[in-house]
Amino acid sequence: MMADRIAVIGTGAMGLAHVRALAGLGAADRITYLCSARSPRAMPEAPAARLTTSVDEALLDASVGIVVICTPTDTHRDLAVRALRAGKHVLLEKPIALTLADANAILQAADESGRTFMVAHVVRFFGGYEAIDDAVRAGAVGIPLAVTAERLSSPAAPSPWWQDERRSGGPLVDFAIHDFDQLNQLLGQPRSVSARRTGTGRPIETSVDYADGGIGRVLTSMELPPAFGFSSAIEVLGSTGLIAHRFVGASLTHAPPLSVDALGSAAAHGSYDLDETDPYRRQMASFLDCVERDVQPFRVTGRSALAALTVALAAKASLDTGVPVQVFEPDDA
Repeated sequence: MMADRIAVIGTGAMGLAHVRALAGLGAADRITYLCSARSPRAMPEAPAARLTTSVDEALLDASVGIVVICTPTDTHRDLAVRALRAGKHVLLEKPIALTLADANAILQAADESGRTFMVAHVVRFFGGYEAIDDAVRAGAVGIPLAVTAERLSSPAAPSPWWQDERRSGGPLVDFAIHDFDQLNQLLGQPRSVSARRTGTGRPIETSVDYADGGIGRVLTSMELPPAFGFSSAIEVLGSTGLIAHRFVGASLTHAPPLSVDALGSAAAHGSYDLDETDPYRRQMASFLDCVERDVQPFRVTGRSALAALTVALAAKASLDTGVPVQVFEPDDA
């Protein structure tokens, strides 16, 4: 029996996003299980899926080769390790885990399993961010010197687990981690992290110093007025040019057009290919392609997910203590 069936664990908003991505790729009939510990919900995009509260039922099914985990972050270690040890390929929602110990346990299980493992850092598949990353890698701005990013939104919909930082990690770990991931891929190895805000409800400003001399700055808020919606931005200053992308006013019913601004050598780089197709679908396509070819993901690796979590946890510690936090590579510890 070919193990090409898919189990989705977690049927909330992120579970629905991944199910829709699979359906958009013509893989709806491969979704065999929709699993939730409490009350799994049916989804019209997966009409043949069996609803179950038992993770073991899905993991013991030999026809299931892929598990997509979209559950609260405090469950990630248990579920990911169990799925990998059951011989399944795993797509795990970000952040990889709540602690570095849990993240390393997941990565060890992934290495030992020989299965494809990917953390769903979907911003890497957003057209504007992808275009900037590709351009910087191609030398469009020379040597990257500084990266400024922001992620701003109205309050999230009420969610008991997300609002409990012991389960979600809070805004720096669950929300700003996208921007820390961007800084890391553009600037390299982080060395020192400082975070501050001037009062409750105010934006959080995080500064990250990098081993090669680069500097990063991230502005984070999830407490703006309800009418604000969502906005994100990234700007890369290099030795010969500057490139920037801003995504303003997004909502559940509106996706603004993508654009990139460029100065200096970046302006002479040529046209920028901005893919405006669904990033969740492209992320899923990349993962399924890796599974099909029996390779590990190249755009989002387990180590890059660990590095993003490392910065996020350092930022959280700095915000709590008021002092910079040093970051070390595993071999330095």
